[in-house]
Amino acid sequence: MKTNRFFTIVLGLIATIAITSCVQDDDYTVPESLGDEENIGLNNLIANSTAITVSEAKSYFVPGEVTAITTNVYVKGYVSSSDRTGNFYKEFFIQDSPSNPTAAIKVVLNQVDSYNQFNFGREVYINLNGLVIGEVRGGDDVIAIGGTGNSDGEVEQITGNRVPSKIFRSQVTETMEPLVVTFSQVNDSHIGMYVMVENAQFPDSLEGEFYVDPFDDFDTSRTIQSCDGFGYSSFPLETSSFADFAQLPLPTSGGGTIAGVITKTFNGSNLVMALNTTDDVKFDQAKCEPLDIDEFDIIFEEDFVGGLNGWDVITTEGTREWYATSFGGVSYIRGSAYNGSSGEPMISWLISPSFDFDAQEDEQMILEIADAFSDAGEEPLKAYFSNDYVAGADPTTATWTEIGQTEIEALPINGGFFDNEYDVTGLIDLSEASGNGFIAFVYDSNGGAISSTRDLSNVKILAPQ
Repeated sequence: MKTNRFFTIVLGLIATIAITSCVQDDDYTVPESLGDEENIGLNNLIANSTAITVSEAKSYFVPGEVTAITTNVYVKGYVSSSDRTGNFYKEFFIQDSPSNPTAAIKVVLNQVDSYNQFNFGREVYINLNGLVIGEVRGGDDVIAIGGTGNSDGEVEQITGNRVPSKIFRSQVTETMEPLVVTFSQVNDSHIGMYVMVENAQFPDSLEGEFYVDPFDDFDTSRTIQSCDGFGYSSFPLETSSFADFAQLPLPTSGGGTIAGVITKTFNGSNLVMALNTTDDVKFDQAKCEPLDIDEFDIIFEEDFVGGLNGWDVITTEGTREWYATSFGGVSYIRGSAYNGSSGEPMISWLISPSFDFDAQEDEQMILEIADAFSDAGEEPLKAYFSNDYVAGADPTTATWTEIGQTEIEALPINGGFFDNEYDVTGLIDLSEASGNGFIAFVYDSNGGAISSTRDLSNVKILAPQ
């Protein structure tokens, strides 16, 4: 009996130790150092493989296919998402730099609570040899690193057993600095990046609502808005019903900054922002108010009704040029390098009549532009001002200062042909212009690489009252 009692006590102690060990494995603290095995694995990877950038890793992607990586290459990145609050599941994103990132990519793995290992800001190295790159779900445009591909051309998760030999941490955890953007600037290139929007707020119509609708099974989309010139730009915030903050009320009484990761809806139909934590919602200021057009004087306006109305068109490359036309009752000036099958070399200048910039102060310009058609290239439309240009002369001999790049590139891409969906830019600063000068809009097809069509329907120059 004494012997049996002794073994019972020993077995009890062993069970207690085992239970304690499990609890320690699930400890929510982030390890400060790495084990010898992980250090050795990382060192071997760096010594025997070639580093590629996140952008280079994404270049393996072929739409509709899964690309198997069979060479000794690895990609380094910094974890930009976190599943600590339950808003991400069996995935994390890495971006190529902890600040001012230029590219990001998703990693899908059969592992929950990955933040314990691949925490926010952690520097990670991924051995791509033997892994695949493609879309997690066909057509969602989110490029991901996975373990295998399936018969539908989709990426499957890296199994839990393969994670230790494919994804390595360094001892570095960087402070992640969100990339500051506006909602109107966000596009597919931001997917996976940790970004921040200023002057953001939830609309008053959401007062009393929660991050997730209690009747939704999976995700809820809530509108965030930000003051943008004379109106608001908006963007969806998507939250999983499994997030631990799902039933917290939305902070609708104030505004400020919001930071999160750009991703896509489950079916890939829309870009959305997803929070790592509600600590990134800092709505502790008064809500912003859009500018009031009544507080400005319109000192110049051109709607191109009747044609060019004294504006000059001078083409310095190719034979295609700006031309006046109308559609659906709207008059506009069109620039396009598209010849019916491809783009042609084209640099065409649309130059305003002379304007006295000293007659008022702090001028601002707003433009109404329609994207009648876009290819996948860069923006062909640029704006400039000059005060040494001579009317009718070769514009390339004058000094021009570019203006409005951010505002023009922030306009949404409407797509389609002849849609006449005009968008208004934010305020373009002209306050540095002086004397008698000119404004020019230049369509540059980059030697024919760009074939997008741009329609300019209205130019307004404003001055504060």
